[in-house]
Amino acid sequence: MTEFHTLARPDVPDAVGAPRLPRPGGRGRPDGGFRRPRAESLTGAPAALALFLAVRLTGALLVLASARSAGHAHPLALLGRSWDSLWYFGIAAHGYGEIRADHHHGELFVRSDLAFFPLYPGLVRAVTTVLPVGWGAAGLLVSWASAVLAAYGIHLVGRRLYGGAVATVLVLLWAVLPHSVVLSMAYTEPLLTAFAAWALYAVLSGRWVWAGVLAAGAGLARPNGFAVAAAVLAAAGWELRRRARARAPRTAHGTGTGTAHSPGTPDGPAASRAPGPGGPRPAADSGGSVHRLWTGAALAPLGWCGYVLWVGVRQGDPLGGYFRVQDQWGSRFDLGRGSVEFVRHFMVHATRSVHPLTVVIVVLALLLFALLLADRAPLPLLVYCGVLLLVVLGGSGYFASKPRFLLPAFPLLIPPARALVRTARARPWHAVLVVGALTGLSFAYGAYLVVFARAAL
Repeated sequence: MTEFHTLARPDVPDAVGAPRLPRPGGRGRPDGGFRRPRAESLTGAPAALALFLAVRLTGALLVLASARSAGHAHPLALLGRSWDSLWYFGIAAHGYGEIRADHHHGELFVRSDLAFFPLYPGLVRAVTTVLPVGWGAAGLLVSWASAVLAAYGIHLVGRRLYGGAVATVLVLLWAVLPHSVVLSMAYTEPLLTAFAAWALYAVLSGRWVWAGVLAAGAGLARPNGFAVAAAVLAAAGWELRRRARARAPRTAHGTGTGTAHSPGTPDGPAASRAPGPGGPRPAADSGGSVHRLWTGAALAPLGWCGYVLWVGVRQGDPLGGYFRVQDQWGSRFDLGRGSVEFVRHFMVHATRSVHPLTVVIVVLALLLFALLLADRAPLPLLVYCGVLLLVVLGGSGYFASKPRFLLPAFPLLIPPARALVRTARARPWHAVLVVGALTGLSFAYGAYLVVFARAAL
């Protein structure tokens, strides 16, 4: 069984008496970042953030130029005041309480703004309080700042696991996803990804309290933010289990006490030869570290659960009120029946040009998750991506929005990032062509979605 181990921080010594274990992505790994002083500047966080900013700024400028050429009087409004962002700005300006009724295909829909989580509108309101800007500009500032923080967190996660080269490519691939135009818009996906990336990094580096706080923030950002709390809770539970087994006597051999072993799991001295999928683990447990672990686990679900319960109380049904609000939006968890019905209908009656790529992206996400499993990625990354995929596949709702919901699932890009690094070292121009093609697709499709298709992202 694959076992999760907490990663030790690379910038500080391990616990007293702990051997220094090899980090994944070090010497001898074809895709890792064996870092020489000269290569550091090309694979470090500044280079990754510069690439990310260059790509996303170019994509945003292309959207604005396309909008201008298409005759839009206010091109920036397409990025700052589209679809869900208008609901968030209403919450930021007036608080909760807006209800809209409209007819669609002869059916009446009554929709409440309680379906939208409070962190993003709260930040937008804070920006307008501090700076003399409007709601759209404030929303863009929050989203752009969140996207940069998310890119930095993604780089830290990738660097910790596989080295600087893979980390930089991971950030670049996230920047050129087909729906990455959303990262330049006033949407909440950048905010959720920022909390998720830093929370996962905190788990991997053993900072449990920070992981819990960040997971609680993610739970206040979006409905699928509970995926971060699920990852923290799963990692904490596995770490507690490992520590309990490490303290248990060796009853199998009948003598002495020591570390309990499981078949195929490198415990004790063997761990120095095979650190496992999660990397090296702490050699000594202290009461303080266990206390911090429990504290982080307790904090992680508070954001999401707190808002859901608040909506439920406001609706007169503490446990079911929030889900009734979501049901009014046509969003419910039906084990995938709605998604299957949509694909079946799409295959027979294709009505929107955005739907074919939507289906392709969802299928590719499943394949990448299978590769992530085969790669024995750390447990919190698997749980985080698994929950996001479960929400996307098992939930009904507007099908064209599913790629946007998958934007925060950046660990799915780890297998292609590692493959691209290997390609770049063996055949550099092949890697350049791949990145160029992905970038061109991202720019063109993003401009098409926002300017010409006017699809509800």
